[in-house]
Amino acid sequence: MSSGLGRASALLASGTIVSRVLGFTRTILLTLVLSGQSTVIGNALTLSSQMPASLYTVIGGGLVSAVLVPQTIRASRGADGGVAYVNKLLTIAIVAIGSLTVVLTIGAPLVMHLTASNTATYAVAVPFAYWSMPQIFFLGMYAVLGEVLNARKRFGAYTWAPVANNVVALATLGLFLVLFGAVSKNASAPLPPLQSSVLAGGATLGLAVQALTLALVWRRAGLRFRFDFRWRGVGLRATGQAAGWTFAMLVLTQASGFLQSRVADIASEVGIASNFALSNAWLLFMLPHSIITVSLATAFYPRMSEHAAEGDNAAVRADLSTSLRTVLFAIGLATAVLLAAALSVSAIFSHSAEEARATAPVLVAYVLGLLPFTALYLVQRAFYALGDTRTPFRFTVAQLLVVVPGILLCALLPHPWIATGIAAVISIGSTVQLIIAVVLLRRHLGRLMSPRLARTIRRVAIAGIPALVAGALTLLALGGYAGSWATSNRVGAALASVIVALVCTVVYGVVMAALRAPEMRVVTGFVRARLTR
Repeated sequence: MSSGLGRASALLASGTIVSRVLGFTRTILLTLVLSGQSTVIGNALTLSSQMPASLYTVIGGGLVSAVLVPQTIRASRGADGGVAYVNKLLTIAIVAIGSLTVVLTIGAPLVMHLTASNTATYAVAVPFAYWSMPQIFFLGMYAVLGEVLNARKRFGAYTWAPVANNVVALATLGLFLVLFGAVSKNASAPLPPLQSSVLAGGATLGLAVQALTLALVWRRAGLRFRFDFRWRGVGLRATGQAAGWTFAMLVLTQASGFLQSRVADIASEVGIASNFALSNAWLLFMLPHSIITVSLATAFYPRMSEHAAEGDNAAVRADLSTSLRTVLFAIGLATAVLLAAALSVSAIFSHSAEEARATAPVLVAYVLGLLPFTALYLVQRAFYALGDTRTPFRFTVAQLLVVVPGILLCALLPHPWIATGIAAVISIGSTVQLIIAVVLLRRHLGRLMSPRLARTIRRVAIAGIPALVAGALTLLALGGYAGSWATSNRVGAALASVIVALVCTVVYGVVMAALRAPEMRVVTGFVRARLTR
């Protein structure tokens, strides 16, 4: 990995780590406010924020990252350095996303019918939704502003802005506890208007600060925005054509997400894992992905797009192979840690040991698909760099043919197992999607499974299994499975999780060192360089 990419990845990872630590603190504080993660109020608040989060996935996770970065790099080769393109594109984004936000905020009661199948959950979610829907605009602006900066290789602000968001959110949750105290675990009626405004409106305020942070950084990056409604002549037609297939793919994906929420809401009862538990398990699942995979991919993506624009497919294949080897090495350890410590980690977010036992299987079901999910993310970026957004639509449709029937069948499960079943279906779907994506990418890049990549995969399996076993035995020795201090309270659960993680890391590292894994030198060299600065 080049030193420039290493520094960019390190900057992104450090910002993501700080943001995620604050995000976990925020989630723990939220579970204190809501008296656990298996409550009607918690499920309703989760559903009210799903539409903004889903549209952010469409705008930021898909359309912008898949289309904007490659197109901006191509436009930057023009006489004006791409300034006209960026101004026109941002003008379109402000008008389109702003209009969509207004419409969905007004129609919040109708929107909530998409995700809430439980009458009690729906009644509580609608007041939250009025405060949550404006998040659409701020998330959309964060995505567009941030990816333009990424295309210009200004990575820092994009990854550090969420820190400001989490600080504001923590402050508003603290304010809620001071003013109103914790919500009753058995509460099932809508909260008073002032409580709803602090709880849901505080989250929106945090996202507004996050977007504003990027807007302030634009000038320092040498960018000057002016509204420009003359939308012809700068290549926006090509952007629209590239975005079409990506938009269709993400709409289908989010539609399955709404179906998932409706099925999970069937089990919206006190003490049973439902949408709030699924959301928290997904947050844990995404932690290593965000810190490692997204950070590295964000740094690699502009270079991969440059090689693709030059028609150098061999370089694109090399970029993909390097990123896969580095990421799979780290994600292999993360998978072992999360599986071994699933019960203690779940207890950190739970109100009791019983609630932790109810939600831990959800986390396990998600984590079993972490390695395929990670590899799929990188493979998709290779397609986007090549300007191919149609093929990802095809293998996403194939994934939905597995996921949608699977989620519907989960509705037939006993209520305590619905959320776990949904998480398992998502993991199976990601694995199927990866297999198809790799087969289709070979048409562009030729053989992808190089000997070096194959050796990395074997080493991850050889080191990961004993690390998982050692971690699980450690939690057993701590009494975690018997309801001891390791899972009965948040402080004990956090300490037990750290101990399990350290044991897994030592075993994984020893086995990798015995195998003389070259990835070990990359990691230890990086850590040594950071410590000696």
